[in-house]
Parts: sequence; C-alpha cells; structure tokens
Amino acid sequence: MRVLLFLAKGFETMEASVFVDVMGWAGIETVTCAMRKTVTSTFGVSVNADVLLQDVNVSDYDALAIPGGFEEYGFYEDAYSQQAAELIREFCSAGKMIATICVAALALGNSGILKGKRATTYHLGDGRRQRQLAEFGAIVVNEPVVRCGNIITSYCPQTGPEVAFTLLGELAGQQKMKETKAAMGF
Repeated sequence: MRVLLFLAKGFETMEASVFVDVMGWAGIETVTCAMRKTVTSTFGVSVNADVLLQDVNVSDYDALAIPGGFEEYGFYEDAYSQQAAELIREFCSAGKMIATICVAALALGNSGILKGKRATTYHLGDGRRQRQLAEFGAIVVNEPVVRCGNIITSYCPQTGPEVAFTLLGELAGQQKMKETKAAMGF
C-alpha cells in the first residue's frame, strides 16, 4: 500500500509528519510529492519531495493525504494551483481515500469535489476559513473530524493523529489501526 503526501509550499510540518509516522508504524509507504523538488514548510523547514506533482500516476497510490499550511508562507499558491486541483479530482474520481488536516480542506473545496458534501476546516479565530469552505459549496460541519464518503477533513492541527488513524483504518482495516494506535501509545 502507498499513500501520496502532497506538500504545498508553506505546509505545516507537524501535520505532514503525522501521516508519515502513523503510516510508517503500520508498514504503509508514504511518498511525498510537491510542485518543486525542494519545498519549504511553514517556519522554514525544507524537504526534498520524492516525486514531482507533474510526474504522479494516481494509479500507483491508494490514498492522498494533504497537510494544511499558512497563507503567509505561500500555502495557497500551491494548494490552489491547477495541478493540485487536477490531482485531487483524479483521486476523487478513482474513488480513492483523500485525507486532509486543517486548511488543506480548502484545496479540496477549490478543486470542486466538496460541493454538497459535509466537510470542515480551521475553526478558530473568526471562522473565516469555514466561511471560505462554504463558499466552495461544502456543507460545513463544526466538528473536529468529518468523514463524507472517501473524504476526511478536520479543523485544526490537533486533529492530525485522528485523521491519520482514520485513514489507516480505511486502508488497512480497523484491527491494524487499533494495533498501530496501541503500539504508538495512543
């Protein structure tokens, strides 16, 4: 099994690492992709992507995971790109799992796949991000993690482990998810 982890410029490192760790503990390969070979995260951590977004073949992966990020670090430049929207639509059309943390749900909204679907995104502050998600046609639910069909969204960085474990349960089964959770001390 393989999970594709899309790293938009300005991605939040904690949100990316939770997918890598949870999947790694379960023996599932995580492959990073980005629009450029080296992508810089929120707070300036640089990561070399395994594959460029333009070279991704969706059929090689079982799921897509996307961490959120910060606007001031350029997150939406990549997350709202045509390439990212096409990738998201391809995963959705193939019926594959798509898991996001925090504002990464806005990339799904931008792609059009959340129209009429239950979803959530960053809820703190003045609720501006949830209003943006609603403008994309999503039915915004103010809950920590929202599952709607093959799509998982969440509303802040704290939800990262729950999103990753939910994805793991879908990919490897509930028993494997529970074993991994216990082995990791959750």
